[in-house]
Amino acid sequence: MNSFTLLLVVIAVTLTFEFSNGWHDAANSIATVVSTRVLTPFRAVVWAAFFNFVAAFWFGTAVAKTITKGLVRLEMVDEKVILAGLLGAITWNLITLVLGLPTSSSHALIAGYGGAAVAHAGFQAIIFGGWLKPVLFIFLSPLVGMLVAILVTVLTSWIVRKQRPLRVDRWFRRLQLVSAALYSLGHGTNDAQKGMGIITAALVTGGLLKTSEVPYWVIICCHLAMAGGTMAGGWRIIKTMGQRITKLNPFGGFAAETASAVTLFATAKFGIPVSTTHTVTGAIVGVGATRRLSAVRWGITRRIVYAWVLTIPGAALFGATIFRVVTFWLR
Repeated sequence: MNSFTLLLVVIAVTLTFEFSNGWHDAANSIATVVSTRVLTPFRAVVWAAFFNFVAAFWFGTAVAKTITKGLVRLEMVDEKVILAGLLGAITWNLITLVLGLPTSSSHALIAGYGGAAVAHAGFQAIIFGGWLKPVLFIFLSPLVGMLVAILVTVLTSWIVRKQRPLRVDRWFRRLQLVSAALYSLGHGTNDAQKGMGIITAALVTGGLLKTSEVPYWVIICCHLAMAGGTMAGGWRIIKTMGQRITKLNPFGGFAAETASAVTLFATAKFGIPVSTTHTVTGAIVGVGATRRLSAVRWGITRRIVYAWVLTIPGAALFGATIFRVVTFWLR
């Protein structure tokens, strides 16, 4: 297989990954709005997919640039490394999808990419300073999401404290449409940029791009792929996110989505490739904890956290293993 054909394969697999990302993370965008019965599942995925796509026109590419040049030394890798990293991430996504675990597609991607790079060139291919923020935010993003959700819940509770419950419910059913849209914008800009960064890295290593600026066609294609995946949905994970962590009403759904959106907008601005899954899970936990600690099903939450911790070593191992297979197959 020549270099140009391999580059086309990498682009196709990256868009497949973005589709699987949208599929895998559809629950993040719509779980709360479905579990509170504000929207039917079909209308919810259409709503989320639309805002996943239009995020392409609202935000920059800071996260994509971090993925392109901030994690792995491009001069030490090639298209085979990128392809193996993608396949490792997709494999991890499919396994966790079957198990119904809301793990991070973002961390699976960077881990698969890193694992393949190490298998190819050793640890000197890794820019260790660039991994500090993504790894640190495995723990910080759910914590920030939880704290912001608690703040939003307390603040909105105080604002509506004198209103009748029925009126409050009616208000927040409408407001949850806005918060779901905001969350989907944050989800779209943060996660679509991961694929943009990978395709841009492949174009640079393939000699078709001189700088790390993301081409416009790459931005559009990645957002389209993610929106298509969201339309396909991930119904088993939706059940975990929307029903099994804590029971949500429209008021709680609004708080969780708003807190997640604020966190994702901020991290996208500073180019930090965080997990939308981690963020929204932390926000849902925060909403449940404002009622009482026992409202959160901590056994389910622990199981989710274990999956988060295992994502980077697990996806890295898949990336490294698949690199050996790809190298043998394409030699």
